[in-house]
Amino acid sequence: MANEVDTSSWEIARLIPVSGIRNAEEQERRATSALLAVLSAVDEFGMALAKPYGAPKGRLQTFIEVPFELADGRIVRPDGLIQVVRGKRCWSALIEVKTGSNDLKREQIEAYLDVAKEQGIDCVITISNQIARIPGEHPVEVDKRKLRKVALHHISWSRVLTEAVLQKSHHGVADPDQAWILAELIRYLQHPNAGSIDFCDMGEHWVGIRDAVKHGTLRHADKNAVEVAGKWEELVSFAVLRFGRKLGADAQEILTAKERNDLAIRIANIVDTMVAKGVMSGTIRIPNTVNDIILTADLRAQQVVASVLLSAPKTGRALTRINWLLRQLKTTSPDVRLDCWGIRSRSSMSDLLGNVRKNQTLLVPVDNREIGSFMVSMSRPMGLKRSSGKRSFVDSVLTTLDDFYGDVVQHLREWQPAAPKLPKSEVLEAETTPTTPSAEVEPKTHGTDTSETRITPEDSSSKVNESALARADSGCIE
Repeated sequence: MANEVDTSSWEIARLIPVSGIRNAEEQERRATSALLAVLSAVDEFGMALAKPYGAPKGRLQTFIEVPFELADGRIVRPDGLIQVVRGKRCWSALIEVKTGSNDLKREQIEAYLDVAKEQGIDCVITISNQIARIPGEHPVEVDKRKLRKVALHHISWSRVLTEAVLQKSHHGVADPDQAWILAELIRYLQHPNAGSIDFCDMGEHWVGIRDAVKHGTLRHADKNAVEVAGKWEELVSFAVLRFGRKLGADAQEILTAKERNDLAIRIANIVDTMVAKGVMSGTIRIPNTVNDIILTADLRAQQVVASVLLSAPKTGRALTRINWLLRQLKTTSPDVRLDCWGIRSRSSMSDLLGNVRKNQTLLVPVDNREIGSFMVSMSRPMGLKRSSGKRSFVDSVLTTLDDFYGDVVQHLREWQPAAPKLPKSEVLEAETTPTTPSAEVEPKTHGTDTSETRITPEDSSSKVNESALARADSGCIE
């Protein structure tokens, strides 16, 4: 019998191998084939990705490199096609994929829109490492006339990975074999060779705009500021996807109605705050947390700040309300900053958590106004490099967000008033009220023997009945 061999250093055979990828074209083809194959193999994952774009629940099939001939004689070959059939209804989508640093091309997308229109295909879905700055927006500007009858959607590889992780680890996959297949896709997409990279670069104009903001020389007319503002919005969108992947929650970025409907308004607002205040900011909402997280990059102070606002208790003295907050931050780093706002106050009392733990009066409003709210903030040094890596801006933002959520936000809860209680007098009365006796026993009031008791008519009748029963049991019949 052969001895067991040590296999700890050996490469495990994988369903989707990452080795042997020689160039960008092969990387793209393998990623496309792997994704589409798993979409058709894992029912829950396939529907999770296709349903938002109009696909019915039904039998999902996928194909790669399907050739089509346009009316003008051109042959186009989209990277893939998804088809879902339910009864007599058939929904289909053309797929265009880019990996690594390759960006989507307008000419290709418009050609596929033409194919979809001629063939009666419902939509075109693009997949790349480009991140839509606003959900629903496409990162490539195309001729709007081509979108009258065919929809155009975009999914980043980060979004694909997020959906796969959510389905595998949080929503669940019923079939164990399908769950294993989905886990193989997740492992593949997380490997550097797959080409599904995360957001990692603020663009070529980052350093110049950063320095202009720091020195106060940035102007609204600077076109490079628009690019950096767009990159910031991409970073916030990526941070939201990343949080959803880690927490298994439907995290989202909070925008105004105008910003959500028009990307240009959102970008213009970011440029305005860079010029006026030297900051870029975004708001992230995570379900079941105390409030939204406000993320700010202060380019002048070169700090990344994450903060959350929460309402103070409605009852109790000032110190009672402050201690309510401190009890929730028992394990939080002492360098977190606390701001205490009095009702109708224009300024706050502010100090570090470590100091407030020693002296709670540091947060009491000087005019003894009633405390209305608290803000908890964490500041970290801002990275200066444009791309990911040590001391990069992107990594400093993501790390600050992770630290703030883990150290602060997940411990905070909204104040809840105590349940109403009965008055003590009513409680005591309910506890001390005697029950009514079934037989009335009174001391004898006539005669000299007070040990005898007087039997009421009811008792007498009861005694007679008991005596008759006793005689019947003994066999005596009168």
